[in-house]
Amino acid sequence: MAQATARHILVDDEAKCNELKAQIEAGTDFAEVAKQHSNCPSGAQGGDLGKFGPGMMVPEFDKVVFSAPVNTVQGPVKTQFGYHLLEVTSRS
Repeated sequence: MAQATARHILVDDEAKCNELKAQIEAGTDFAEVAKQHSNCPSGAQGGDLGKFGPGMMVPEFDKVVFSAPVNTVQGPVKTQFGYHLLEVTSRS
């Protein structure tokens, strides 16, 4: 079964998500942005979600994690929890 590791940043609105994505694309460290802004408890670990397989996350998340290029920030991705920036760090 496919496995991936990823990190994410969760915020309440799309505008904030786009703002944070622009900061990361301009060179700000993803993990630092996650620690400062993410609403998810994983923010304390720089947004690290560890290793997981298909179906372990919400469908919108899975679709991106198992199709997007590795080490490229994706988003905003809207789920029932809010808006996410996602970065797949590995996939096998």
